[in-house]
Amino acid sequence: MLNQIKGLHHVTSMAKDARQNNEFFTGKLGLRRVKKTVNFDAPDVYHLYYADEFGTPGSVMTYFPFPNIGKGRPGTGEVGTTVFSVPEGTLGYWETHLAGQGVTGLRREESFGQKRLAFDGPDGDGFALVEDKGDERAPWAKGGVPSDEAIRGFHSVSMRLRDAGRTAELLKFMGYQEVDASGDVRRFAVENGNGADIVDIETLPGAPLADLGAGSVHHVAFAVENRASQLEVRKALMDTGYQVTPVIDRDYFWAIYFRTPGGVLFEVATNEPGFDRDEDTAHLGETLKLPSQHAHLRPYLEQHLQPLE
Repeated sequence: MLNQIKGLHHVTSMAKDARQNNEFFTGKLGLRRVKKTVNFDAPDVYHLYYADEFGTPGSVMTYFPFPNIGKGRPGTGEVGTTVFSVPEGTLGYWETHLAGQGVTGLRREESFGQKRLAFDGPDGDGFALVEDKGDERAPWAKGGVPSDEAIRGFHSVSMRLRDAGRTAELLKFMGYQEVDASGDVRRFAVENGNGADIVDIETLPGAPLADLGAGSVHHVAFAVENRASQLEVRKALMDTGYQVTPVIDRDYFWAIYFRTPGGVLFEVATNEPGFDRDEDTAHLGETLKLPSQHAHLRPYLEQHLQPLE
């Protein structure tokens, strides 16, 4: 069993409209945009990062907004719900706030003894806020949401699978323990994590497969401290039979990717070097940053990428 993984690092999803996406996360959810860059493989498409003040691993929601993308179809083989942590007693504030912002799909729920508020993202994305009284992470305090109510980071992700068995074994290999179950949902948690420590698996054997599009999660990333730990995880996964990519430099972290038995794309990302490698912390996300291989495209991209504000 591995011990290098310290919880979630980031969740990356697909969107249709960059400006709408930016307004939703910075305006409605009160997160900070910590990086404005482009997709490594499609530089005419933004890669937008939203998080806490510093872009701390375990708080980072990222998006590829493809202007011509079709809407995703929910189903199995994907992360169905991305869950954020908020302080105890704040769901009333959030329900009023999000309703006033025109957010749809608001519904109160309870999951594993915790109160939560589910809601839809602008492309039908599945989100929820969970009251977690034990979460002591500091929020972004300048996002228009009072600090006492603001999002602390991720609480968990929930995957929808036709069969949980092999993916459950993978999570256990990655250092997670099965800590609870409720109906068709099994809960896994990693000890001594970064606060974003939980992965749920919902088993839906008769549901159709998901179809990737706007509102879909593209991949979920798990955090390791550094490149040495990442290489240890990569070797262990490959020794177990997984097809793992070489290490890829993503400017703000190094990444490896592999497909899980249930169909979900997993990434293992380093906490280093962080989002302040090319911007001062006080000005994260303000300037368009380009990977070195796309630097020559700056005049074109600055003219053709949709303005966010």
